[in-house]
Amino acid sequence: MPVTGFFTPPVASRYALRRVHVPASLLLGAAPGPVGWDDLVSCDLVIEGGRIADIAPAGTVDPALGPDLDRSMVLPGMLDAHAHLDKGHIVPRAGNRTGDLLGAAAASVPDRAARWHAEDVRRRMEFGLQCAYAKGVVAIRSHLDSAAPQPAITFPVFRALRDEWAGRIELQPSTIGPIDMFMSDEGRVLADMMAETGGNLGCGTRFLALNNSPVPPEFDVVMDYIFTLAEERGLDLDMHVDESSDPEARTLIRIARMAVKRKFKGRILAGHCCALALQSDDFIQDTMIACADAGIDIVSLPAVNLYLQARGTTRKTPHWRGVTLLHELKAHGLSVAIGGDNVRDPFHAYGDHDMLETFSQAVKIAHLDHPYGDWIRAVTAVPAAIMQLEQYGQIGRGRSADLIVLKARDYNEMLSRFQADRVVIRNGRAIDTTLPDYRQLDDIVRI
Repeated sequence: MPVTGFFTPPVASRYALRRVHVPASLLLGAAPGPVGWDDLVSCDLVIEGGRIADIAPAGTVDPALGPDLDRSMVLPGMLDAHAHLDKGHIVPRAGNRTGDLLGAAAASVPDRAARWHAEDVRRRMEFGLQCAYAKGVVAIRSHLDSAAPQPAITFPVFRALRDEWAGRIELQPSTIGPIDMFMSDEGRVLADMMAETGGNLGCGTRFLALNNSPVPPEFDVVMDYIFTLAEERGLDLDMHVDESSDPEARTLIRIARMAVKRKFKGRILAGHCCALALQSDDFIQDTMIACADAGIDIVSLPAVNLYLQARGTTRKTPHWRGVTLLHELKAHGLSVAIGGDNVRDPFHAYGDHDMLETFSQAVKIAHLDHPYGDWIRAVTAVPAAIMQLEQYGQIGRGRSADLIVLKARDYNEMLSRFQADRVVIRNGRAIDTTLPDYRQLDDIVRI
């Protein structure tokens, strides 16, 4: 197997990555040296038997064990807590003509109805997994389009891929569709299917059949039913919340208060939460307090929300970035992750399942810099905790050596140049990071 990247790690069962930079906020245990202003600490990483055997002060490990990497950054494998693998890569056959949410639905719904058979879904999902693996992603939670009859097609494909990719990428499913699905027996059937598959119950919080501004009274009724379905089956909730440029989109606080009232014991992940950034300071404060009381986690999708939100029927420069209040939510004590969301589909025409690039874009979109602080945790340790995969997302003695090694020596270099020459190490061994060719999908997407 060819190994690609800016250097070739030793093939011995015991070797070292000497004089590297690691974010102190991603280390388990005390830093082995002084921590710089940008959260980086210089150290030597000793890898043995596929695991991290030691994290030593820089320059103290025998030079015979491995190369001096001159402060190259080393990160743990990254996690994507919010993706849509089943939609991916359909842009050539189902492009969004307007670039907004309505245009996305107009393109994706008929494409799904006509073309999302099992083999089509499998090939596109596997292509996405190949991309993510080559980029150093170790886990993905994917929302699966769940309007009937699609679950009967997609869920078995997902389960097969989850088994096939075990040990390379951990896969978790969540349901997604309009909240209207839960206004009939379709919701119960869907909850049963997800319980059988093993995943999370969710939907968007906007109705298709009702006026959503202001939030209609039916929302509380349907959301209460969703909680009941989840509680009866022991499912966690994973919702697309207030993905809107309308300040009257105020379902997040309702979900939080309902969770507290019901003493919901499951986990709740709220994705997007765009409209929160457009609401009054008092309402924002009340919402954050409610979310903290309910233990709600947040996943923001900056690149996709920047792409979709605030588009109009005429070409105008957007007046806002479409992104939720990452700084404020984190400062209030909520767990805030950053996800990749859609890739090359009508909801986002671009992307490559690369969480390092997703992080780079998020830093620039949401000003996660000056200082960088510990925001790198939003694509590593935080999604690992949200997904209950805490064996990932940090670097520590005894942990599996699932690492991304960059030629960049600090955040500025990392964020200034695309890290195409990264080295990805899985279980202590460098992998081939050659990406699959888009031509592999030509026969199903260029029609």
